[in-house]
Formats: sequence, C-alpha cells, structure tokens
Amino acid sequence: MNAFDASFWSDKYKNNSTGWDVGHASTPLKTYIEQLGNKEISILIPGCGNSYEAELLHHLGFTNVFVLDIAKEPLENFSKRVPHFPKDHLLHTNFFNLEQQFDLILEQTFFCALHPIQRLQYVQKMHQLLHKKGRLAGLLFDFPLTEEGPPFGGNKEEYVQIFSPYFTIKTMAPAYNSIESRRDRELFVIFEKSYL
Repeated sequence: MNAFDASFWSDKYKNNSTGWDVGHASTPLKTYIEQLGNKEISILIPGCGNSYEAELLHHLGFTNVFVLDIAKEPLENFSKRVPHFPKDHLLHTNFFNLEQQFDLILEQTFFCALHPIQRLQYVQKMHQLLHKKGRLAGLLFDFPLTEEGPPFGGNKEEYVQIFSPYFTIKTMAPAYNSIESRRDRELFVIFEKSYL
C-alpha cells in the first residue's frame, strides 16, 4: 500500500498505531520554536499528526500557523484539543496539491513517512511552497534507509545531494536534544530556499 494513502494513515489513528506520536512537541523543535521572534510569519506543518508543535505555536501567540494532514482523524483530534485554533488553518488535503506559500515550514516525521521514490518530489514541492528566503526547518532521521517503513531512514550525504540544488543548507547537524528514543538518530536541519 502507498505510504501516502489517506486510508493507510486513517487506519493508524483508528487503531492507535501511532508510534511516532510522542505526546508533546519534540524537544529540538520546541527549542527552535521558542527562539522565533516574529509571531506573524506564516508557518506550515505538513503531515502534522496530532501537531503538538502547532499547539505550542498557538499558545505562544503565533497567529498564522497552518497544519496539514491527508488523514482527517489527527486534524479532528487537534481541533478538540485546541478549540480556538482557526478552523480554516486546518488543511485536510494531500501535501502535493497545496498551492499556498509560507515563510517557514516545520518538518517533523513527514519526510520519513513518504516512500523514498517521492523524496525529490517532496524537495521540489517544499521549494515551491516557500516565499523568497523562506525556510524549511526541523528533523530528518539519521539511520540506514531500508525498504521497510514508514519510517524510512536516510543520511546526511543523501540529504545534501537532494536538497542542495533547491536550498542553501544553513544547518545540518546531529540533534543534541532529541528525545531518548531518537537519540543519535536525528539531524536538525535549517534549509533556506534558493533561486534556481
């Protein structure tokens, strides 16, 4: 089954098979979010899941946050948990069909959920979705790529190869503050949109 199929992900939520859900904003992203200054920037969290990062942003006063998921269940869960979050900022759609643009896109277990054959398409779509000087920031897994997934792995060399034609790599380093179950298995990244 295609890992980017709506029913695949809906079934995961219905069966409580959401092992990626840590129940709170991941520590590296929380640290990054807390140092963002401009609370009016437009932010997208694709493949948002239960989106604890969006909840944090909302509580910190960020006013232009959008969350996207192909499955409706996590969006419904999020809306119940954060009832004052704007309903028109809950995007129930396929990421690859989105046409808006954003200043910042946060990556958290979305890239690794796509089949590896979609990685170049992901990079190109991220480039399209960002404003001039827009940034893609977050976490990419650092463990061997296998046919078994999601999550699918990857490594720094692969990421440099596929992202660098479209982005300036500002940061790509082992995350120093990963949660225990992901320690030594994550890279924290900040990529800035390049002009081709």
